[in-house]
Amino acid sequence: MKIKKTDNIAEVLSQHPEIAEVLLDHGLHCVGCPASGLDTIEKGAQVHGMKDEDVDAMMNRINEVLETGE
Repeated sequence: MKIKKTDNIAEVLSQHPEIAEVLLDHGLHCVGCPASGLDTIEKGAQVHGMKDEDVDAMMNRINEVLETGE
């Protein structure tokens, strides 16, 4: 399953807790935040001032972790 930036943060984390480290590494500290249930990955990233290219890089890393387990 490929994660999209339009996916809800809390839902993705509940299904794939292994991506929490990627989010944290990219400055998206929504892990455990009550707002994560309301925001998509993209919206959360925008709130934290991430640029589109940074979001794309983070999404690539998230999906790489899901594919390889690393």
